Amino acid sequence: MAEPSTPFYSAENYRPEESVGFLMRQVLAQLSHEIERQFAPSDLTNAQWIPLFKLYNKRASTVAELARQCNLDGGAMTRTLDRLEAKGLCERVRSEDDRRVVNIHLTEAGRQAAAGIPTVLCHVQNTCLEGFSAQEFETLKSLMQRVLVNASALSQQPISPLTPLSPATHVTGGPDAA
Repeated sequence: MAEPSTPFYSAENYRPEESVGFLMRQVLAQLSHEIERQFAPSDLTNAQWIPLFKLYNKRASTVAELARQCNLDGGAMTRTLDRLEAKGLCERVRSEDDRRVVNIHLTEAGRQAAAGIPTVLCHVQNTCLEGFSAQEFETLKSLMQRVLVNASALSQQPISPLTPLSPATHVTGGPDAA
């Protein structure tokens, strides 16, 4: 795997709080926290509005598809659906064609709740982008898309043999050390 043409980081002077990964994680954490806070009156959590919105947008129709779309294992998806079903937002119906398949249908209350999700997402994101010009907004999106493309390409590469950390030099930084 080729090194970036301009190495922005080096191990000798790496500072996590100045890394793009750390900043993206912090932005995502703040957005997630505020979105969940905005959904509090409707009693929807981040773990619940995301699959609800995916169902509403027809990104999935079965438990297995929804678990893949939400990057959750089957057990976590089942627990989330239990909560959504208890709130009357969806129902699971076993397929008549294949008993192994469980379809998910939004109830009328689920469709109404999901229809309001974009309003909250737009409000939070527009507030976070306050003061950005249209050009800055487009540049930010373009740069984030490039980072995503690069990260996706990196995940397809074989792992390069970096200098392994010995137990004496192993640094623990926790999940926010990116």
